Amino acid sequence: MNDTVAEPGTSTPDAGAEAQTMISEAAPQSPAIEQESAALPEHYAFQAPEGIELDTAATEEWAGLAKELKLSQADAQKAVDLAAGMVKRQQDAHADLVTSWTEQAKTDKEIGGDRLNENLAVAKRALEAFGTPELRDVLNMTGLGNHPEVIRAFYRAGMKISEDGFIAGAAKAGAVDMAKRMFPTMN
Repeated sequence: MNDTVAEPGTSTPDAGAEAQTMISEAAPQSPAIEQESAALPEHYAFQAPEGIELDTAATEEWAGLAKELKLSQADAQKAVDLAAGMVKRQQDAHADLVTSWTEQAKTDKEIGGDRLNENLAVAKRALEAFGTPELRDVLNMTGLGNHPEVIRAFYRAGMKISEDGFIAGAAKAGAVDMAKRMFPTMN
């Protein structure tokens, strides 16, 4: 601390701030802080919740963040469990949505009902004609291939490109023998 007396008109250093700095430098760390730093793992090892597979790159990123945040192994695992649970709920919600699309397509007035399989074959023919393998992968991966509007669009396209059918004409009533038509004056 500063024992000098300041002359009038001059300022003295802030004795309170200086004393605070000296106290904080001299004070030993509390036992709680020492225990906390001792509880930090050198390497985090996360266990995947049942039914979930953890992504290696994501767990490495999370381990770095957990270390930066000075989380214990137990606290870091709690966060992983929470995040995995959120992802699982999102996956389940998406699966339910795709299932609802499938049910809507089955009962749709234009594409569903008794002729569902026939109409799906027409839609598939259009997908094969206009789509690419990458489009097929996107439709399968996202579940959009089960959406009624996607099926309807391919069904309608398939109807436009479907093979032409033969339409037989009806014979005229009272048709005349061909020979009589060619030579009407001959008996």
